[in-house]
Amino acid sequence: MAMPKLAPQAPVAHDKLRALGILALNGMFDEMDALSVLRYAVSDVLPGDLAIVSSFGADSSVLLHLVAQVDPSMPVYFLETGKHFPETLAYVETLKKTLGLINVHAIHPNPDDVKRFDPNGDLWETDPDSCCHIRKTEPLEPITEQYGGWVTGRKRYQTKERGVLPHFELTSDDRIKVNPLAYFSDADVIEYRQKHNLPEHPLYAKGYKSIGCAPCTSVVAEGEDPRAGRWRGLNKKECGIHFDFNGAIASPMTAATRHTLWKDGAFIADPFHEWTEESTPATASYKHVPLPVFLANRDAFLATQHPLGLLIVPGDRVEDVEADLGRFASIAINFPAFSDGRGYSTARLLAERYKYAGEIRAVGDVLQDQIPHMRRCGFNALVVTHEPTRQALIENRLPEVALFYQPVGLTEVPVGTRPFLRRVS
Repeated sequence: MAMPKLAPQAPVAHDKLRALGILALNGMFDEMDALSVLRYAVSDVLPGDLAIVSSFGADSSVLLHLVAQVDPSMPVYFLETGKHFPETLAYVETLKKTLGLINVHAIHPNPDDVKRFDPNGDLWETDPDSCCHIRKTEPLEPITEQYGGWVTGRKRYQTKERGVLPHFELTSDDRIKVNPLAYFSDADVIEYRQKHNLPEHPLYAKGYKSIGCAPCTSVVAEGEDPRAGRWRGLNKKECGIHFDFNGAIASPMTAATRHTLWKDGAFIADPFHEWTEESTPATASYKHVPLPVFLANRDAFLATQHPLGLLIVPGDRVEDVEADLGRFASIAINFPAFSDGRGYSTARLLAERYKYAGEIRAVGDVLQDQIPHMRRCGFNALVVTHEPTRQALIENRLPEVALFYQPVGLTEVPVGTRPFLRRVS
């Protein structure tokens, strides 16, 4: 079934009253009253603006049974990563039929991203965080942006990070996450499943107590934590889709920390991190590598499949990496000062001469008066920390540039010239 195309919801301006409203919601319900939490969220909190994200794992039938009681036509999204057990895919169909769910959609990763960053299908072995980002976080983000909130099946007992999980969360982008099963224990889940005679995941009886992608899921021994089989042996407990942008459970009271990456008309979570002294070419992932570091370790960087970015500072020659530009998912150009305009020329070289089609982002001293010029030169992303500039972007009140002396492309005409005398090269 094709996914419905909905207009993206405009982010709600964050204020204390909204945060206090979330706090009040969390005081309205008994800890175990999951059905009432979901019903109220659907009917009063976000009517018609709420979706479900389900893994169709070992205990997913409980949340989906609640959905079926409240509204079986509610949108349910399943991340079809391409790495699931065949039994999980069969379980999706079983639950759809058994529970009468009529609005279930599979979300697939971008095939170009998979081909580029995981051509052999083994990225999970060397960089599971990047694998999750490509196959889960990236595909899900444009879906969740269509809604004012979404429902999860997370529970407090599952990890230490989830130990403070409330029924309602306010995230940093002012959306609401609803967690009806937050206070359920593993025993509560089993009891509910048995009480309502819900179909069991085919792998559950074989010892798989928490089920995700096949390569990163293993059997749980008697007495082990149910999630011990997820990413066994790795310092990893979450795939990333439930993180607020700073990697933590969103506070039910405040969401003060903000995104700084402006792209496609909104401030969004930034998957990239700064290159540090501890970074190495073999393990670097979602890092903006300084151009000299890349040149000094070119073979090592080209030998890996990790997503990479490139950092260019004034004085760097982008010409030196012309042949390797396709290796980078993002190129960050640093503006060390408002008055330093060398970054504009670099962006134009990338966009016009080298036809680089990836992300060109401005970092450093990025102020609102520069942004119209940056956009003309090819920048399509900005890292903005200056508060007045942030507000100008959010409120769409940037200054306009009607006159200019240096044209971009073939259509602009500089001040003081006659258009008909311009030669087209």
